Amino acid sequence: MFRVVVGHSNDPDSQNAIAEVIQQCSSSFGGLIPQAGILFTAIDFDHVLILQRIQDAFPGIELIGGTTNGEISSTLEFQQDSLTLMLFATDEVEIRAGIGRGASKNPALAAQIAIAQAMAKSTSTPQLCLTFPDSLTSNGVLILDGLKQSLGGHIPIIGGMAADDYTFDKTYQFFQGEVLSDSVPVLLFFGKLLFSHGVASGWTPISQRSRVTKVDGNVVYEIDGQRALDFYQHYLGKERFAANYAIHALAVFQDQDHFYMRAPNGYDQQTGSVTFFSDIPEQAVVQITDATRDDILSASETSLKNALTHYPGLEPTAALLISCAARRRILGTLATQEYQLVKTHLPEALVCCGFYAYGEIAPLVGKGQTQFHNKTFVTLLIGTK
Repeated sequence: MFRVVVGHSNDPDSQNAIAEVIQQCSSSFGGLIPQAGILFTAIDFDHVLILQRIQDAFPGIELIGGTTNGEISSTLEFQQDSLTLMLFATDEVEIRAGIGRGASKNPALAAQIAIAQAMAKSTSTPQLCLTFPDSLTSNGVLILDGLKQSLGGHIPIIGGMAADDYTFDKTYQFFQGEVLSDSVPVLLFFGKLLFSHGVASGWTPISQRSRVTKVDGNVVYEIDGQRALDFYQHYLGKERFAANYAIHALAVFQDQDHFYMRAPNGYDQQTGSVTFFSDIPEQAVVQITDATRDDILSASETSLKNALTHYPGLEPTAALLISCAARRRILGTLATQEYQLVKTHLPEALVCCGFYAYGEIAPLVGKGQTQFHNKTFVTLLIGTK
């Protein structure tokens, strides 16, 4: 047995919202007791109260989650300023949570502690890791490196960085009954889990392939030996770059055919550097990209179709959807259509839950190395035989 349910409320009152969500989940379960859960909420709720109510309703639940820049579910579809809870009841799959604290001091160590804590609760080998770390106090790439060091490169990691509705002030992560910041929560799945995933952005390369020749973390100084700013302006022109540089992300190639995205966050006229939201490796092969709103929307559909194509079972039980806050910002009122496009390809009864993140985590391809993404839509399908 592997049952997944979701509750979703857009009531602005924390007490009413979590009561509605718990009632929805309990009614759908029909007496089953959940072992684990994932909670996504807007930044303005009373998160301590919400977690306490969940613990009261489902004592001992292995729960993680975080704050968002928008929430998604099969119950209310796309929402802002809401909360959604996905719960798992199963006797086939073991699900264990862990937490790493103080990510700003040592991102890799915090990630390793989270994995060790979850692993200590089981004697099996994990099949899948979910994570929703703090995005503002630490480095998502270094957190991911720590997770991969503990799990090994063969275990897929899916997730997104907690968000705060584009205020960039403070995000919160959830672990059991705790509301935390500067932390790395993880949820490990053990046993006979079936799953697949899809990744797509909608951005298309428009420049020639070039190589990053001088970089410090997320600040790129030179590409092909010339100033990064000059490289961008060569292809886009000074006026177009100044007006729309945030749209023109870099495609960073993992191999000849697959790339992940890095979004520009600013530039310096004096040094000629371009700053990105996430790190870029030295000697990485890159291309400048462009995208339209239609391209961005169709990518959510592509992500889902890829996941469906590679799903190893007959039909998944649930879907986890993670989109980028930058996608939502560019799409504006069209953001509601991301889930609408996804829904048209899913079984009507399939349970879905998700959120808009400050960075996405997933392998580019099945059985490939997990990467940290910007501007990307990630679909995860899960189920059992």
